Amino acid sequence: MRSRATVGVALGLIGAIAAGCGGSSGNPDEVVFWDTSGSSESGVFREIAADCARTGGYQVRVEAVSFDQTLNNYKTAAQGGQGPDVLRADVGWVAQLAKAGLIKDLSDTPLAADTADFLPTPLESTKHEGKTYAVPQVTDVLALFYNKAQLAQAGVQPPKAWDELEAIAPKLGGDRALFINNDEYYALPFLYSHGGDLVDTRTRTITVNSPDAVRGLQTAKDLLDAGAARTALDQPNSYTTMKAAFTSGDVAMVVDGPWAVAEYTQSEQFADPGNLGIAPVPGSGTSPVGGHDYVIRQGSDATENSVKFIQCMSSTENQAKIAARLGLLPTRQSAYDDPAVKQNPVVSAFRPLVADTHDRPWIPENAELLEPLQTAYGDILSGRKETGAALDELAGTYKTSVLPDYTQR
Repeated sequence: MRSRATVGVALGLIGAIAAGCGGSSGNPDEVVFWDTSGSSESGVFREIAADCARTGGYQVRVEAVSFDQTLNNYKTAAQGGQGPDVLRADVGWVAQLAKAGLIKDLSDTPLAADTADFLPTPLESTKHEGKTYAVPQVTDVLALFYNKAQLAQAGVQPPKAWDELEAIAPKLGGDRALFINNDEYYALPFLYSHGGDLVDTRTRTITVNSPDAVRGLQTAKDLLDAGAARTALDQPNSYTTMKAAFTSGDVAMVVDGPWAVAEYTQSEQFADPGNLGIAPVPGSGTSPVGGHDYVIRQGSDATENSVKFIQCMSSTENQAKIAARLGLLPTRQSAYDDPAVKQNPVVSAFRPLVADTHDRPWIPENAELLEPLQTAYGDILSGRKETGAALDELAGTYKTSVLPDYTQR
């Protein structure tokens, strides 16, 4: 998972898709791969994809697409028998696409035959109703990024709990201590911080307005009210505003993921990458699991070569290349043993955090749960609505529009 602001449209492909162009060629010897990674990463994926095609004896066409537009564009294309042969899908999309019959069941293919090397949580995102529909590509976890020089000058350490942040904030300039991104995905660490969650899939219960969930999101609002943090008033630009504040030195800490490191270290504030500190998000097990999986479009003419392509792209060797060069987190345990991966400071910093994450609900409605959360979170942080009232309203939305067969607590 990454913010909508972190990726752009390459080669005008989204416009081409809307016009009915782009996607599979219908040639079984050519694999069309939609890459949602973004400009800072796509060159490496394109290079590895070309190597896979060359050694595998098929052709590959990599099309870079905008992450925030891909899900809807893919569904529209796939419903008409069009679209890519292979898609780099967000982990939260897999169950939805599987339920809709838009991606191939891989259970009887070599891709599902040997999965013991994959980390358990990313592997769980590939399943739907007991069948395998995807292969893990990279995993994500949020962390607390901090400006080492600013914290050292203030004589403080990265907080391990949110109340510690409130205590040290005056030494960091009050609300200059932390920027709270009000995008929905970044609400989850606060939601989880007191034991809250969006839903309980085991009991099929909507829990987003439980007392624990209310206390969790109220923690974020309390930090703002105490002058220990700041946020953006214009929600669509919150992530961009957060990055600008951190890279200019205007705030000392932010919560972000491994994909953001390359951009942060291009700034003057972190021209010395050693000044960028990475620590766990305050509180144990509060970071949501993110990442991406490879899926094959149902009805693809290049299914056989698509299987070969994914086998190659997701191999230990290529996961290690991606990790070493881009600082992204492998989904194979063996890739972390590669010497070049061990030497990558970003992977080394994030590796311990991967084991201390909070599972997300791997249900078809996953993405639909996050969309209305963004509105509720923005209302809470801005003070437009009280936390309990906003989450009661959100629970009602879940019941009427997203999960009508779930029970409201």
